[in-house]
Amino acid sequence: MSIGQIYKHRQLGLTDAQVVEMYTYMLKARMFDERGFVLQRSGKIAFHVSGIGQETAQVAAAYALQKGKDYFLPYYRDYGFVLTVGMTMKELLLSVFAKAEDPNSGGRQMPGHFSHKKLNIVTGSSPVTTQVPHAVGFALAAKMQRKDFVSFVTFGDGSSNQGDFHEGCNFAGVHKLPVIFMCENNQYAISVPLHKQTAGSIAERAAGYGFPGVKVDGRDALEVYRVVKEARERALRGEGPTLIEAVMYRIPPHSTSDNDLLYRTKEEVEENRAKDGLPVFRQYLTGAGLWSDEQEAELAESIKAELNEATQYAEQAPFPLPEDTLRHVYAEEGGR
Repeated sequence: MSIGQIYKHRQLGLTDAQVVEMYTYMLKARMFDERGFVLQRSGKIAFHVSGIGQETAQVAAAYALQKGKDYFLPYYRDYGFVLTVGMTMKELLLSVFAKAEDPNSGGRQMPGHFSHKKLNIVTGSSPVTTQVPHAVGFALAAKMQRKDFVSFVTFGDGSSNQGDFHEGCNFAGVHKLPVIFMCENNQYAISVPLHKQTAGSIAERAAGYGFPGVKVDGRDALEVYRVVKEARERALRGEGPTLIEAVMYRIPPHSTSDNDLLYRTKEEVEENRAKDGLPVFRQYLTGAGLWSDEQEAELAESIKAELNEATQYAEQAPFPLPEDTLRHVYAEEGGR
């Protein structure tokens, strides 16, 4: 491996501290995700939808954007992304336990339906792909108000076949809006494999709407960072949208309600688990002399302690009151 490959992050403008911090968020997202499975299987929460195998791209993309300025419309597997832009373990666990303090929805929504006004995370809905035209709307506002922010939206490969995706791309292309579309192509739309849902390339669809499409290895953190950063710079120059297809693999089942071995083999899953981007990025840091087994053990122990504290807090926190069911649905006296 050449010196350039060992220190590729420096060529991209990332410091040693930043890439170590990126890995910290990746591992934090992974361990949160694993805790979600344990909580669901033990009967403490009703449901968990996982992003294991996709954290590398999520965290890298977040680092290429600007917190406090850009607007984010993530989809339901984006734990790595929302943690990186500022959400906490405690906030995510309040959501999975459906507690009143949950900042996403006050305990009303399923896990993974992110919303955080202070962090510019725009409310997500259960119907897939609805966030795409919403992101285009935010980008239109940026252009109309002459503000220098971009909107960033993620979705799965199945969502790229929905009407919302095509309408959003068409409108953004016509008006050259500062929006970045990132498809987290994890090879499956629940149980439907990519080859049964998409005949061509997702990235190449962008050409039909008049803007660039880029296909990138979603398990290569630094490449994802590079293409998202370039897409943001392009958007801020007034050159319009970019569609990024980050290719990865969904290692776990679609959700805790899914038996994935009904539609794929254990051998296929294990083959792709061996290509997981998280250990690949750890190996990169180790090769650059920035990480060690001792640091890994110390970080894992620290995250575990944070998870335990957040889990205990969220489990003991109060549920929403029954009379709050209709809050934020109808107008209320006094603006409550």
